Amino acid sequence: MFKNSPVISTSPEIMGGTPVFANTRVPVQTLFDYLKAGESIDDFLDGFPTVTREQVITLLEEVGKQLVSMVA
Repeated sequence: MFKNSPVISTSPEIMGGTPVFANTRVPVQTLFDYLKAGESIDDFLDGFPTVTREQVITLLEEVGKQLVSMVA
């Protein structure tokens, strides 16, 4: 899906291979944890300024498309 893309990267040298937003050390899971806790995208971006809004929106759009295609 996104592995080593402009949105997500993985590398054993960065966070032990945990998927992170590209060009950051911010785990993708952190975004989902924020959203699950009721926080907004703006709250997440305030806490992690190295992640761009474009990265977040692109990730959420692609995840949504994949989810819909799995159940359609």
